[in-house]
Amino acid sequence: MASFSIEDFVGDGVLKELIPKLLEEGWDDVPTLKIMNPEDMDAINMTQHQKDALEIRTYLHDRALMQYGDKLEASRKSLPELLNLSTEDLSSQFGMRRGHIARFTDRNNKCTDPLPKSYGLPARKLTVTPSRSNTIYKMQTIRKSFCRSSTNNDRSLEESLADFKIKDRYIFKGIVAAGPAEPRACGCIQPPPVVDNVAPYSAIENISVQRLTPEYKIGMERLVKTKTPPMKASELWRDKPAVLLCIRRPGCIMCRAEAHQLYAKKPIFDALGIQMFAVLHEHIESEIKDFWPRYWGGVVVFDRTTGFFKALGGGKLLKDKFLSGFVFNPRAIANYKRAKSMGIEQNFKGEGEIKGGLFVVGPGGTGIAYQFIERNFGDWAPVAEVVEICARLKNQQQDEGDSSRSPQEHK
Repeated sequence: MASFSIEDFVGDGVLKELIPKLLEEGWDDVPTLKIMNPEDMDAINMTQHQKDALEIRTYLHDRALMQYGDKLEASRKSLPELLNLSTEDLSSQFGMRRGHIARFTDRNNKCTDPLPKSYGLPARKLTVTPSRSNTIYKMQTIRKSFCRSSTNNDRSLEESLADFKIKDRYIFKGIVAAGPAEPRACGCIQPPPVVDNVAPYSAIENISVQRLTPEYKIGMERLVKTKTPPMKASELWRDKPAVLLCIRRPGCIMCRAEAHQLYAKKPIFDALGIQMFAVLHEHIESEIKDFWPRYWGGVVVFDRTTGFFKALGGGKLLKDKFLSGFVFNPRAIANYKRAKSMGIEQNFKGEGEIKGGLFVVGPGGTGIAYQFIERNFGDWAPVAEVVEICARLKNQQQDEGDSSRSPQEHK
């Protein structure tokens, strides 16, 4: 799986000399850099070779083939020209393996889900100098349209969403989601039960957490050199809503795959004003170094009391054994194969029986909007569902803000 480190993304090619400019203009993380459009490239005076290099590397990053980036870029061919080369040419000129050639030439097969088309950046009429801020502004406009649209296709999802409103200190009821509970070992082993009700806000607001990494930007130190003091978890979402991905084990292949898939959608969450945190229940420094920013470029926090993980289990840790939870569980094995196909490395360090999940938490004390429970090892919260919840959360904030303004302010 391709790394989210900018240095790994640009490699030793022509984009390397652009790093200071990218940092200056705010193109300082890989998911954001990948949504650059031609106008944004012109705004920072990229050469045609650099534009071709960015297109090639974005394509390779989506297919976990970044090891060929420098060679393909050095050929000075554009991506369409490279895709039209024969299998023999790709093998002889660039040393590409046959399996990698199949992945490279399949234009529809990606190891990571692309950004939804509704969040694409169409060509724009230049009114001001394009920059990352213009791109994010455009995405916010698209997001508003997305949030307020209502189609028949959205109806089933819309009906499955809890109707919640944000009010001062109002604890609203969110949604609890989990994967299906399939029988294991021909029905001889029953899956562990999961809670049906969203965790109360009081279960998470006072959890003691510690920041282990900052949000990744170009040239940033790999870890926080001076460990930050513990703080209440509610400080994380005091001003802005947050997605909290509770990681079972950062060396787990399935946990890494889920983190990578979710962080790849960072531009969407940025446009929605949503923060992104990965929550660990163990602090093993070597594991954090392997995990951040390769698989996750957001902030990583340490849950000192496993409070988030207990909240997912209704007050106690939701655990499963390797034999009953994985070996005899066809869904867990399917989840493993899905992650394995993405080319992700793994190790077996740390506690791996404590189930994880995901929370979407509103700003201030407004409560938990959504929680997903890892019923089977490797279950992922559906990204489309998480984005939908975040969009509605943001839309509710805007409606509350509009209703609180005076008539004069609306003019």
